[in-house]
Amino acid sequence: MILWCCIAAFATPKHEVRAVWLTTFGGLDWPKAKANTEQGRMAQQQELRDILDRLQRDGINAVYLQTRIRGAVIYPSEIEPWDGALTGRYDKHPGYDPLQFAIEECHKRGMECHAWVVTIPAFKIPDAKALGKKSLIYTNPQLLYKKNGSYYMDPALPGTANYLERICREIASRYDVDGIHFDYIRYPEKTAKNKEDWRRDNITRIVRQLYNAIKEEKPWIRVSCSPVGKYSDVARYSAKGWNAYNAVYQDAVLWLKEGIMDMLSPMMYFKGNHFFPFAADWQEQSHGKVIAPGLGIYFLDPKERNWDLSEVTRELQFIRQIGMGGAAYFRTQFLLDNVKGLEKWVSNYYYTAPALMPPLKNDKEYKTSATRTPRYVLYASDTYPVDTQKAENIVRVYWGKVEYNELMARLFGKHLAVTVMDEYGNESEPMSIEELTTGNY
Repeated sequence: MILWCCIAAFATPKHEVRAVWLTTFGGLDWPKAKANTEQGRMAQQQELRDILDRLQRDGINAVYLQTRIRGAVIYPSEIEPWDGALTGRYDKHPGYDPLQFAIEECHKRGMECHAWVVTIPAFKIPDAKALGKKSLIYTNPQLLYKKNGSYYMDPALPGTANYLERICREIASRYDVDGIHFDYIRYPEKTAKNKEDWRRDNITRIVRQLYNAIKEEKPWIRVSCSPVGKYSDVARYSAKGWNAYNAVYQDAVLWLKEGIMDMLSPMMYFKGNHFFPFAADWQEQSHGKVIAPGLGIYFLDPKERNWDLSEVTRELQFIRQIGMGGAAYFRTQFLLDNVKGLEKWVSNYYYTAPALMPPLKNDKEYKTSATRTPRYVLYASDTYPVDTQKAENIVRVYWGKVEYNELMARLFGKHLAVTVMDEYGNESEPMSIEELTTGNY
């Protein structure tokens, strides 16, 4: 009862990020099946459908799908080779377009699909040539340097930003992604401490170039990233030498202030006083943008750090208490495995009603598209008119066509209302089903 009271004190907001990182690296979250035969392709696709069905039931509304892993991708690219997670071999076509398939399946379930792009790391040194003729080691070796057994792209070289821009434009122009999410857009750990401002400027220059390129293609694509979880030291607590600003040269607060990042999911894989004051610090410096902390739910696993479930549930309650934009879970498997009962707690007690992704705030006046498939939000209530400001009245989001059973609605005495969302997530005034189906709006 005490737990329920605590949750009820911070009721479900109508707009909230509820995201998961869905890792394709090594097939960690997906895929387990290899697409080397028609049967294998079908199994791989069904595996993703099953994952998305579970996430939908759990209240998740956004998926960060790992699309560019480390110098390889999960879609037919003109720039980089296929990743080996799909077939077991690099540079081998799986027989379908996994990114397109994932987008369509997410949208069928009312969820957003964000292309998760690993940026600066390339690949381990032994894999450099195994990736084939599209490997960076052949196409742009001048952009690479070696560190700790891997190749990295050099942020100081203008060619690195240009290369990553090509990747982003390819994804944005060809796919109806809802977001592009940057990972590891920073220097590697333990980089020499000299030239700190110069290094931060290099990373910021890359962020700025990629953001502007994506917005030129489709300005409604939400650009986000996952910086190191502590921005810097705060008044009462030290980041213990591991923070975004000083350790890996990510001036993520500047990106928010300048308007070259729409949303952050800082990797706040900490607990206690390593989490709460630093989460508050992000929120206080958000400059009106959405901060949805990344939670290290893998630490619940007894094979990791064996955290108690309360470590994560306290963090989730704190996020709502201080008005943050939501949360992202790293990673999908640990949610769906219900480690320490997390999935059950989230779906039964925390996400007690659906939520929409926060509308995308733009610092500029951007165009809209008459070609993008429209989104509709269906609401139902015992009272009339339907209050579309209450999360508990949301039924779900539909891409392209509202599906409802009018007879069942009447049998159960529910009143229905529908809104239309533009590309940025702004809703129209509510209308009745009759108005929608007759076009009188």
